[in-house]
Amino acid sequence: MASRHPKRYRKLILRLQQARKEAGMTQEDVASSLGTVQKYISRVETGERRIDPIELQELAKLYRKPIEYFLE
Repeated sequence: MASRHPKRYRKLILRLQQARKEAGMTQEDVASSLGTVQKYISRVETGERRIDPIELQELAKLYRKPIEYFLE
């Protein structure tokens, strides 16, 4: 994970990975559900691409987690 991100953002990235795994989904599953490619999900989860609030909301819904789960 890129160390250039603040601690809170790194925690968000870890929560995204954890939530996906708890949902029993692969990056390909998520990408398909969102109409994007696996590489996009990978970049979000590694911090190469920052996530915007709308994307976070979509992932929270997909993973069946409240958005606060990612922002604690």
